[in-house]
Amino acid sequence: MENELIADYWDDRYKKQQTGWDLGISSPPLTAYFDQLVDKNISILIPGCGNAHEAAYLLKKGFQNITIIDISSTVVEKLKKQFAGTPLKIELVDFFAYAGQFDLIIEQTFFCAIRPTQRNAYVNKIAELLKFGGKLVGLLFDTIFEKPGPPFGGSTSEYRALFEGKFIISVLDLAYNSIKPRQNTEVFINFRKKI
Repeated sequence: MENELIADYWDDRYKKQQTGWDLGISSPPLTAYFDQLVDKNISILIPGCGNAHEAAYLLKKGFQNITIIDISSTVVEKLKKQFAGTPLKIELVDFFAYAGQFDLIIEQTFFCAIRPTQRNAYVNKIAELLKFGGKLVGLLFDTIFEKPGPPFGGSTSEYRALFEGKFIISVLDLAYNSIKPRQNTEVFINFRKKI
């Protein structure tokens, strides 16, 4: 029942076009990261993909093995039409019930959308979905929001404590190339799964 309520909540947001988190483009810190990736055959997962701007960018760059998932049937139906004829795999599924193995998982406004009480479960699920040595790369908010979430904020010290048990923290730094409204509030992360 709880997951149905969550799905209904996000469906309603998309139907009413209340998607303030949506940049309309692939986030600049992530495009900079994608631009330096050489192996176009790596398996990539984008959970809570929303309008999938990062997936669209990856497709343009020649990546072939991309899976995007979301809990909102409204957005998934839209994406299936939008990306028909491409190799993009699109699934309507709850992230916490999803199964698969990936080289790279992209984090872009999904972590901040789940309740803080789910963060340990998120870390465990990411570790489960990544292959040995796989990476979680993306952006987290390094700020506390005034209004009750989502989005839910946090801090770099909190994120370090949360992830360091299962991941080698290669990068957890203020993003230097965030869009103007998010400057000094986003941290770029690059975490490698431990053995």
